Amino acid sequence: MDALLVINPVVPLGQVVATRGVHALAGEKPEFAEFMRRSLNRHAKGDWGNIDEADKQENELSLKQGFRILSAYEAGGLPKIWIITEADRSATTILFPDEY
Repeated sequence: MDALLVINPVVPLGQVVATRGVHALAGEKPEFAEFMRRSLNRHAKGDWGNIDEADKQENELSLKQGFRILSAYEAGGLPKIWIITEADRSATTILFPDEY
């Protein structure tokens, strides 16, 4: 994945990786690759995307307590993705929900 520059991230991303399915689709569809970059930027900034209020509150707690953070993003005509940052902030994974 191309380098991503996030100014003042709320979430340290660590090493950013994508599953094989996500990586393959990003290579085939530039619009999906751009959607991934935008979504990752939103995640790093604390915009958790399309999750319910309870999960948003859980993510806010996770920022303070050092737990795992999960975001979900959707865009018209593109598959939904999840972005998960590990509790120790060593890695962030981009995946399709059915790959979890």
